Amino acid sequence: METVKYVIKYKLSGERRFDFAQLATGSEEEAREALKKIHGDTEVFTDIKVSRPL
Repeated sequence: METVKYVIKYKLSGERRFDFAQLATGSEEEAREALKKIHGDTEVFTDIKVSRPL
């Protein structure tokens, strides 16, 4: 499966953050799974927005 690099903008404990991830579809659910791999399963992510980087 081919993946594309996306920017994931989100809030972690109320703090605005962003990360890059290789995703197949760019869906919010796929982005949430990528964030869990980066930060661990115990963190709470809100305001998730996914877009292709410029």
